[in-house]
Amino acid sequence: MTEITQRSLRALARLLEYPEATLQQATPELVDALNAERRWTLSMRDRLGQWCERIGAADLLDLQAEYVALFDRGRATSLLLFEHVHGESRDRGQAMVDLLDHYRQAGFQLEARELPDYLPLFLEFLSTRREAEIGRWLGEVRAILARLAARLESREAPQALAVTALLALIGAESEIQAHRPEVSREAPDHTPQALDAVWEEEAVRFSAESDQDCQLQSAQGRHRTRQRQRAEEQPVRFVPPTAAAASGRAKE
Repeated sequence: MTEITQRSLRALARLLEYPEATLQQATPELVDALNAERRWTLSMRDRLGQWCERIGAADLLDLQAEYVALFDRGRATSLLLFEHVHGESRDRGQAMVDLLDHYRQAGFQLEARELPDYLPLFLEFLSTRREAEIGRWLGEVRAILARLAARLESREAPQALAVTALLALIGAESEIQAHRPEVSREAPDHTPQALDAVWEEEAVRFSAESDQDCQLQSAQGRHRTRQRQRAEEQPVRFVPPTAAAASGRAKE
């Protein structure tokens, strides 16, 4: 069962990433992986499969435009987990340092410069863990996931299904209901007026390092960063893989 759940997590990670042609080409394999997950109801597996089929048949530019509109305008639907808890405070930086330490201890390496609390990356990490550890980690972020799912639902975004499926792996999908009333009262942060207000409040920084950090906060920026690093063939590695981790991945 652990191997099946690991594949499910990797499939959900792909569905939550910036859409590329490779995602559309891989939809048959994604459907197979999702259909194998028996922790989900037949209805959920069907809805996930239908979503994959829509992705495969859609115009790629439309998918990318919808993704950017959903995740790059406002922070309510951010896929950066700690942003929902700490915002831009120093506490978020410490939380990311702690998460990176967990990654290092597990022998999990980052192939590209990426913020460690990025949800698809976090799911990639979980896909290398045992069943009990997967459940523990999902349990620790269940409140964040439930709020995120409610917000994505309010935007009628298909990605809400992926987050709901994550909660369903630990039997916590019902927790989304507790967040819906509050989410319905939230002022939208993705409107032109709301975005203008944010820009007026935040100081503008001009350093190359801060510009790179800002890129990593956006879907397009993360995509451009990965593309550039692949072209340079110089991936950043936080820690060399352990022999055990390398052996485990070879078996997959």
